[in-house]
Amino acid sequence: MTTLAIYIGAAIAEIAGCFSFWAWLRLDRSPLWLVPGMAGLALFAWLLTRIDSDFAGRAYAAYGGVYITASLFWLWAMESQRPDRWDATGAAVCLVGAAIILWGPRSI
Repeated sequence: MTTLAIYIGAAIAEIAGCFSFWAWLRLDRSPLWLVPGMAGLALFAWLLTRIDSDFAGRAYAAYGGVYITASLFWLWAMESQRPDRWDATGAAVCLVGAAIILWGPRSI
């Protein structure tokens, strides 16, 4: 699996998992929403271990940019709220930062 595909899968799993808690606590849904939510969060954690990086912190930092972008897609697709130009600009900046963190040349 490629790094980008892993990050996208991790983002979907994390956002869906976190949203299940949001639905339970903020939208008055059944506590049964927590079951798939916890499975999603476990899948998210497992997927991040599949990233080809020598250091967990670097893999997690780079993931942040993907997570931010995926969260805005969730906002649009699942909550029917279209991201504005500031959302898109912020996500682009984060993705550039994530790429620099993950693929920047290292002296070690």
